[in-house]
Amino acid sequence: MSVKKAIYTDKNRGIEEKVKDLLGRMTLEEKIHQMCCVTGNEILKNGKFSPGKAKKNIGKGIGEISPVLRDIGPKEGARLANQIQKFAVKNTRLGIPVIIHDECLHGCMAKTSTSFPQSIALGSTWNPELVERIAVTIGKETRARGITQCLSPTINIARDSRCGRTEETYGEDPYLTSRMAVAFIRGVQSQKVVATPKHFAANFVGDGGRDSDDIHFSERILREIYFPAFKASIVEAGALSVMSAYNAIDGVPCSCDRWLLTDILRKEWGFKGFVVSDYGSVVGIYNKHNVTETKGEAGKKAVEAGMDIELPGIDCFGKLFSLAKKGRISVEAINETVHRILWVKFWLGLFDDPYVNIKYAGKVCDCTEHRRLALEAGHESIVLLKNSRRTLPLRKVNSIAVIGPNAREECLGSYSGHGMKVVTPLEGIRNRAPKNTKIYFAEGCKLTGGSKRGFEKAAGIARKSDVAILFMGNAAGFEDGRTEGENADRCNLDLPGLQEELIKEVCDTGKPVIVVLINGSAITMSKWVN
Repeated sequence: MSVKKAIYTDKNRGIEEKVKDLLGRMTLEEKIHQMCCVTGNEILKNGKFSPGKAKKNIGKGIGEISPVLRDIGPKEGARLANQIQKFAVKNTRLGIPVIIHDECLHGCMAKTSTSFPQSIALGSTWNPELVERIAVTIGKETRARGITQCLSPTINIARDSRCGRTEETYGEDPYLTSRMAVAFIRGVQSQKVVATPKHFAANFVGDGGRDSDDIHFSERILREIYFPAFKASIVEAGALSVMSAYNAIDGVPCSCDRWLLTDILRKEWGFKGFVVSDYGSVVGIYNKHNVTETKGEAGKKAVEAGMDIELPGIDCFGKLFSLAKKGRISVEAINETVHRILWVKFWLGLFDDPYVNIKYAGKVCDCTEHRRLALEAGHESIVLLKNSRRTLPLRKVNSIAVIGPNAREECLGSYSGHGMKVVTPLEGIRNRAPKNTKIYFAEGCKLTGGSKRGFEKAAGIARKSDVAILFMGNAAGFEDGRTEGENADRCNLDLPGLQEELIKEVCDTGKPVIVVLINGSAITMSKWVN
């Protein structure tokens, strides 16, 4: 171990020399394990690290681990990350540390992280410098826990608002998205955390706005609209990872498209990092796109096209061991893949010190300074659509009617963290209103559904108030009842349910009305905005 460790940490050796030395020591089986990822369930028992399960599932030198720290706080997460790394370093033949990844779209998804405005809101700031400061903060909080790869940013271009995942994008403009992508990646990677721009390529623009649906675009449209942000991510920001998309382009699944993953990414743009699959996109080559007869063939096609790591767990890549023994997969492709993975691990400094400071993790995550930055970003992201009656800003109001299905909701959006203090709109108004101001609340109606049972109460509190503030819109996330988000594309851009009728009901009281839309994609307003 001492000789091996000296080689890995020798300050006089460059990364390339270290990688070649280590690669030369690895068996074919160890190389393929570096291309594989395991889930938290495969190393935990009753929520705690299990040496027995770890020996079985990462004992041969696994490359990456899916979100395993998400449901625990910063200190507990840092402690668990250290246990995982210690096992990988001490109990595998070559002592290669692992990469632990998580989602960090607008703050790390792990418990008690700072939550920033969603990407579509950050796009509305038109402020790349602010986005870079946010990304630096995200990088600090993730690295402090032991997370060394962010599956972010989402830089797909949103050109059809029916797509439920519009909220995850920076909007419809390739140039703005490019600037935000570069800012985010530079910020995250300044903290020695790998950024993973996604989903390569053209993932949110299938017919009907359907997420991950097959597309049929000309190369010109791809290069002019859907490639620029990815190119900037690599050429300007030096992104060290890219995530392939679920969809196919002209019948070729993106996760096994050599033109995308090798010719464009590596040969044209000079990409040096590794490509990860979207969750299940490799097996999707087999069971969604139906272009292979077996999972093993799907894994082989992906690797030989330029895919490096299959996420989130071992599936198709698990079949590569037998294919390699039979000489049915390119050993050269495997060597190139593992070279890229090891290079990034050396860049991360994992071989020098894979451990994190548990006390620091507890201090930095969701700290006061970071919440102030989130507030600043929240202020800059607000868009005033109309103020023709000069209702805003509010002055000298003695009573406020707060109405709407989003008034008492924690509307953070999809891929949000949890466990931190979240202020609802109603709570925020109560906190900020002058002491003697009366605050009335009525939900009015549900986000969806056809009941007008709450209309009368909503109109009643509006009549006895100086102003009514209505919090309307959509609901994102992964829970039941959501109206947008992943796997929740829309066919109608109107406000869902009876929200439009509720707005009219309150307006008919004659009192000044403010409508606050909380949503991740466009909403039609022609029926009520006047």
